Amino acid sequence: SLPAASGLAEMGAHWIHGPSPGNPVFCLASRYGLLGPEAAREENQQVEAGGHPPMPSVTYGSSGKVLSPEAVREARDLFYALLASTRAFQGSKEPPWPSVGQYVRAEIARTVPTMAGGQEDARRLQLAVLAACLKLECCISGTHSMDLVALEPFGEYVSLPGLDCTFPGGYSSLAERLLSDLPEGTVLLNKAVRTIQWQGSFREEGDDARVFPVRVECEDGDVFLADHVIVTVPLGFLKEHHQEFFQPPLPERKAQAIRHLGFGTNNKIFLEFEQPFWDPQQQLLEVVWEDESPLEEPSADLEANWFKKLIGFVVLQPPEQHGHVLCGFIAGKESEHMETLSDAEVLSAMTRVLRTMTGNPSLPAPRSVLRSRWHSAPYTRGSYSYVAVGSSGDDIDVLAQPLPEDPRDPRPLQLLFAGEATHRTFYSTTHGALLSGWREAERLNQLFQA
Repeated sequence: SLPAASGLAEMGAHWIHGPSPGNPVFCLASRYGLLGPEAAREENQQVEAGGHPPMPSVTYGSSGKVLSPEAVREARDLFYALLASTRAFQGSKEPPWPSVGQYVRAEIARTVPTMAGGQEDARRLQLAVLAACLKLECCISGTHSMDLVALEPFGEYVSLPGLDCTFPGGYSSLAERLLSDLPEGTVLLNKAVRTIQWQGSFREEGDDARVFPVRVECEDGDVFLADHVIVTVPLGFLKEHHQEFFQPPLPERKAQAIRHLGFGTNNKIFLEFEQPFWDPQQQLLEVVWEDESPLEEPSADLEANWFKKLIGFVVLQPPEQHGHVLCGFIAGKESEHMETLSDAEVLSAMTRVLRTMTGNPSLPAPRSVLRSRWHSAPYTRGSYSYVAVGSSGDDIDVLAQPLPEDPRDPRPLQLLFAGEATHRTFYSTTHGALLSGWREAERLNQLFQA
């Protein structure tokens, strides 16, 4: 194995999605010199990947063989054409289906019989690959099923050009650079907040005491008084706690946006190996269960089948830095079930999957496993947001609106809202989160300049 490996594993954000001049995360990372030479290359900034990284990949089938790249490409091209066609329904008063999943399935049912030259086994394979494409889309959207993702607003999400890239020093190298510009002690960690009281009159201790509209109480009992608070907690936490977290409770319109927007789980499973069983040039090992079809109901038995939701593994590059490590992705209820299992159970299930796929029953088990648990984490309760059936992009804007609502209120901007779930076109991304924070900071700048 590789003794020099730093063993860096991103438990949270992984890529800069669309590293090009329109992406503020990319611009900061470039300015601070945090990216490798590849990422900065002009031609890499011009790749139009549509949010689906085009990596050198190999697709394993559950029969233990590598699937025909042509068959996989044909099914995938159909899938991406169908996804692209969803943009036509933006602003439509009567979309043909409420959800992306129902629309895509109906189109598959319409087109697949005529595909694959009418051969039954070729058609089965196409359907299996399409089922795998839907699972990958669940990871990208952070949802259990594309049937939960609203069709009409789906096209509002914007993908930036550029070949997705990672931070050689980890995503946290960006946060550390930003923090280094702030005075010591500005940022307090491990200060969980219990409640935010607003619309109040809270008096400081002391003689020249002034009165503040906002009082933030921490779980450890510490209290901070403020004129303005920018709330950036994940939508998953707000869904669970907004009623008691804010006093008085949020206005009904805002509470409704929190309830209606989608928030799901996408987790990573890192597997470390003594030796790679994959070829050095492979960057993505995809997994297709050949008996599956998007036109049939999946098994509801999470216990027995949770691992079938896994879309495959990204190979962490370069091995000199990471060791021989695969990073698997899994979304939805199956992903939440995985969080309840022990490391040994997860490792064993992953070993079974890899032995099945490679057709090698004696493939050595990984030597260790590490995974994220975004659903169990009390302050996230999932990974990121999507626009669910029953909600729209307007809900994102409602969530982003500061309080109090009355613009003539003498104490404006007591509560401001930022975070990925408050950006209408870049929700679910770090660049959306960053832009939303700048947006709220600018709101306060405007107020102070007025």
